[in-house]
Amino acid sequence: MQPAEAWAAVAELLAPPTVLLDHREHTFEGRLGEIAAAGEGALLVGYSLGGRLALRAALRDRARYAGLVTVGATAGIEDPAQRAARAEADDRLASWIEAAPIDDVVALWERQPLFADQAETLVERQRPGRLAQDPAELASLLRTAGQGVLEPVWHALLTLDLPLLAIAGSYDEGYAGAARKIADTAPGASAQIVEAAGHAPQLQQPERVATLVEEFRAGLALRGVGERQQ
Repeated sequence: MQPAEAWAAVAELLAPPTVLLDHREHTFEGRLGEIAAAGEGALLVGYSLGGRLALRAALRDRARYAGLVTVGATAGIEDPAQRAARAEADDRLASWIEAAPIDDVVALWERQPLFADQAETLVERQRPGRLAQDPAELASLLRTAGQGVLEPVWHALLTLDLPLLAIAGSYDEGYAGAARKIADTAPGASAQIVEAAGHAPQLQQPERVATLVEEFRAGLALRGVGERQQ
């Protein structure tokens, strides 16, 4: 629901070069292909759905990337029954999105409890980017890359020998727990919890998130891993 420009407040604080990837593909495989094409040698940084995609891109071709930062992301729903229920709910939502005006889709999206801690001014700043989305493309992405349709990859993290930083907001308890679990599971992973932030710490605390990304990238450079982030 956001364009790449939503990362601008963080990107402006990072040392160049920084590539903000605006996706043109709206399926799971299409977006993984775009990440692979744009991200060779890069430190991948992805938020929420983007974090799920970046994690799976790294697992698919871990030698292609210098490292990975996820923000408000998880490695999947482990319980099969919960995952099936989520897939069914997402499919119903996708059907509604396809038939609804984008204004209604955005209004529903903004009322999610996940964003309740965001100031109204912050929500309003995001609205133009959300209103520019195409409902059919959103539905396609939900059906192919939603939490319910993607198999969990927690077990695969056990052998992910790629530097990984999992970030989450302190108010976002579920994803803060997921960030800590990622750090406990992947051998090269660590977690950072951003205070006074919810599901989108890069929007609520951009300076802190930029500092965490820069510090992580500096560690990669010291190890000679790479110096370009996406």
